[in-house]
Amino acid sequence: MKAAVLYSPAEMPKYVDVPDPVVQNDDEVLVSVKAVALKHLDKSRAKGTHYSTSGDKVEAKIVGGDGVCLLPDGTRVYALGIGGMAAEKAIVVKDRVVPIPAGLDDAIAAALPNAVIGSAMALRFRAGIEPGDTVLINGATSFTGRVAVQIARHYGAKRVIATGRNPQSLAELKRLGADETISLLQTDEDITAQLRQIHQATPLNVIIDYLWGHTAELILGVLKGDGGFGKEIRLVGVGSITGDLIQLSAATLRSVNLQLSGSGLGSWTRPQVKILLTEILPEMLQLAADGKLVIETVDVELKDIEHLWDAVVPDGKRVVVRI
Repeated sequence: MKAAVLYSPAEMPKYVDVPDPVVQNDDEVLVSVKAVALKHLDKSRAKGTHYSTSGDKVEAKIVGGDGVCLLPDGTRVYALGIGGMAAEKAIVVKDRVVPIPAGLDDAIAAALPNAVIGSAMALRFRAGIEPGDTVLINGATSFTGRVAVQIARHYGAKRVIATGRNPQSLAELKRLGADETISLLQTDEDITAQLRQIHQATPLNVIIDYLWGHTAELILGVLKGDGGFGKEIRLVGVGSITGDLIQLSAATLRSVNLQLSGSGLGSWTRPQVKILLTEILPEMLQLAADGKLVIETVDVELKDIEHLWDAVVPDGKRVVVRI
């Protein structure tokens, strides 16, 4: 079969022939792959630079961790793979598959789940979002950030605030459910002033942060209280695009009822992952099929993997390999 294989972290994946994978356990099944999204997670895990692969030896491996495939009986599902998914065939775990609604395009079905995982899990299990909350999405012009804006609205947010650098993407976010946007191209003083004005008018309840670094410091600085009573603010770190470390003032930590947590691989419980597969993903895939959850993809073919691995993708879109 044909597959995209990464032999070295210093190289691009190669489009090569490899043996068909072989089922090893009763809980596994061989599937025919239809579409696989190429995500930052896939790239960093393939190269061994993601925290979940720390210390792992980088060796030849098929890239891609999940995708759309056909079970032996022809049922179309989204599935988590074992040993790589960017190939004509793959092995998946039987109880880690999600049926895909009729009418939903393969590329959309392949691209959406990772963004749902990166947003819904944070909103629901870490932030405990409630109807009427005011939600700030820091880094909302990314693919996952755009999904987070829409899911926050779906979960009942009263107001959704979105930050980002791309003016066109920020404008599009207002059509996707953001009430107000904050350009991160402004000076620190202007960003802080706009954040403070928003927080004073409609206090922030939930912050989903995909950037971390300096912008997280600005947000935390705005949250600092004055000694009065205040409601809990839940800040969830999901990404660290602009920096892995921040400085957190002790005064901020003491002066506000702040819940600081993270959402990512290793942070969820087994029951939460079960809810993801049995409730959250089916609901979100159906919303997409009904046109109520909107994403955009850039579709390519598996044979072009060497040219698209490090390709620059337009803001808010995701590359999907059709097979």
